[in-house]
Amino acid sequence: MQPDGSAPRSRWIAYAKVLAILTIAYNLLEGLVSMGFGWSDGSVALFGFGADSFIEVFSAFLVLWRLKADDCGDELIQRERKVTKGIGWLLLVLAAGTIGGSLLQVKARAHPATALPGVIVSLASLGFMAFLWRAKRAAAKALDSRALEGDAACSLACIQLSAILLVGSLVFLLAPRLWWVDSTAALLLALFIGKEGWSMWRAADREDFDGGCGCH
Repeated sequence: MQPDGSAPRSRWIAYAKVLAILTIAYNLLEGLVSMGFGWSDGSVALFGFGADSFIEVFSAFLVLWRLKADDCGDELIQRERKVTKGIGWLLLVLAAGTIGGSLLQVKARAHPATALPGVIVSLASLGFMAFLWRAKRAAAKALDSRALEGDAACSLACIQLSAILLVGSLVFLLAPRLWWVDSTAALLLALFIGKEGWSMWRAADREDFDGGCGCH
């Protein structure tokens, strides 16, 4: 249960750790299911969405590492910087991979065998990730943490990707001859991912990055 605004810092840290663990558990399952369906149905968008789930997993592990230290000082700021940069790099790598896969699919004029799995996965993700996003934003604000803000941004990106995947899947269900819809959806996924990753990396690389040390 989310702590209230007057809760001690230690309770918010414990809450943030629980959110990270939930993120790891859910996204491992979602990633395996999505990539499995994407591979079997030949859907680059669904496969890329599954890969993004593992980015969420790595991001959550980075957050857990950040939460191991919470004493004010240079060490905490450096942890914030490293985690924020790490999440940014993860998103950039995923964006590049998704673009490459989508372009290959366009060249081959390939399309998924069915878009129904994409509809199911995206609807499930929209519900759970919306909860995680709101909860992570609250924790990031309470702890004044740029790293946790970055992790919340990853969850927001996942929500946006889920919406794009849902729209692309519905269009393909209604009009199967639009073979390029899945590839276009995958390219849109990559643009969202890459923009967020680049913004995070640039912010963490600034000399005046303070990390939101959380000292009150």
